[in-house]
Amino acid sequence: MDTIFQSIELLSKEKGIDSQIVFEAVKDAMLVAAKKHFRTNENMVAEMDDKAGGFKIYSVYKVVEEVQDPVNELTLDKARKIDSTAEVGGEVRLYRPADVLGRISAQTAKQVILQKVREAERETVYSEYANRAGELVNCVVKRVEGQDLVCDLGKTEARLLKKEQSRLENFSAGDRVRCVIKMVEKAGKSAGVIVSRGAPELVERLFEQEVPEIYDGTVLIKGCSREAGERTKIAVFSRDRDVDCVGACVGMKGMRVQSIIRELRGEKIDIIEFSEDPVVFATHALSPAKITRVSIISAVERHMEVIVDDTQLSLAIGKKGQNVRLASKLLGWRIDIKSEEEKRQEVETQMAALQAPGAPLSVLLEHGLQESIANKLLEAGISTVDRLTNVTQEELDAAGISVEMVEQIQSSVNGYYAQLDAPVAAVPVDQQVAEQVAGQVAEQVAEQAAEPAADASANAEGGDVAGNAPIESDTITG
Repeated sequence: MDTIFQSIELLSKEKGIDSQIVFEAVKDAMLVAAKKHFRTNENMVAEMDDKAGGFKIYSVYKVVEEVQDPVNELTLDKARKIDSTAEVGGEVRLYRPADVLGRISAQTAKQVILQKVREAERETVYSEYANRAGELVNCVVKRVEGQDLVCDLGKTEARLLKKEQSRLENFSAGDRVRCVIKMVEKAGKSAGVIVSRGAPELVERLFEQEVPEIYDGTVLIKGCSREAGERTKIAVFSRDRDVDCVGACVGMKGMRVQSIIRELRGEKIDIIEFSEDPVVFATHALSPAKITRVSIISAVERHMEVIVDDTQLSLAIGKKGQNVRLASKLLGWRIDIKSEEEKRQEVETQMAALQAPGAPLSVLLEHGLQESIANKLLEAGISTVDRLTNVTQEELDAAGISVEMVEQIQSSVNGYYAQLDAPVAAVPVDQQVAEQVAGQVAEQVAEQAAEPAADASANAEGGDVAGNAPIESDTITG
């Protein structure tokens, strides 16, 4: 029986778990096997027998005056047949021989023990590695399982998932790799330690190893965004004015950063100087493109607009939007990039909209449009007649406009435009009023014609009032 305890001690050392946990697992396994063998649901306990070097199994019964649970309770008379000192309210134990357990029960006990040991091992691994996320570790590829790699960390195994690998890398069994601990999972298919070669933390740990100024805290890493196998942007900041943070990371003739690039199999790395000013930081982060100007659209929503020269637009956006995407992750801001020509056209469109806003939708109320329909259109963002004439059927459906309402809208719009195109109509005048007006006009014309004739007679007889010489009659003839 000493072999059992020796095997438990050996298993504990091999798995790196407490031997007491293994003892408890063996106890539970013995109880499960005993209940299955004796086909009972009695309360049972297993105890170590130091003298015999094994385990003893007992059924435990509670002593009561009146039995309500015949499986786990005994009367005082029956209990004293097992233990003469039994009393009401106490417990008695009935020994169950373990040597009668069959092969099936032993197999059940083995499965329980293995399951308990695995659970204890996972708990031990979790407690050891849970607080080490982001730590750089050296490991050896042990085997390949599908697209995942199983790596040996020494005390335990770690899994390098396909999504945590770089597309530039290809490993086989026996290769030594440097990874960062991504997380530790306690359950599931990927239970255990998960390591990564594609996490931004890997680049940060490599810089800490290669750059002494980062290791001693003179230069700080303020952020890192990465697309594994493609490009990495890392922001650094110097706490000492005399230390160039970018130059320290690059190293003499680029030796420091080249060492990291070789470790990452040729992945491109942009080292950027950090700034508290988001405008300055954005200008640095979008390098190598040259930025014309940066404007903050919303500081609360962290949204900015970047204007670049037309020749710099493709460089600022990058291949498949990679440059601006990495810069946005690094800043934590949403970045909209526009060329000078796009911005100019946008401004012209806005100015044109301000100068010619169009007739408001309310003018259609005078041409038969119901106010309820107008409110629905306004809620859908249709506020002018010009906008209404260009509306699509999908927009009308989204606004809840029925076919009958569409007919009324068309009628109102047609009436509005008909009013604009119609000539100015003559105002009807009553016939009697017209005759009176015509008579007054004729009298005024006659009076105006008589005044020049009278003046001419006065001048012919005795000169004008100014004392001018008399005018001969022949001067006014004709």
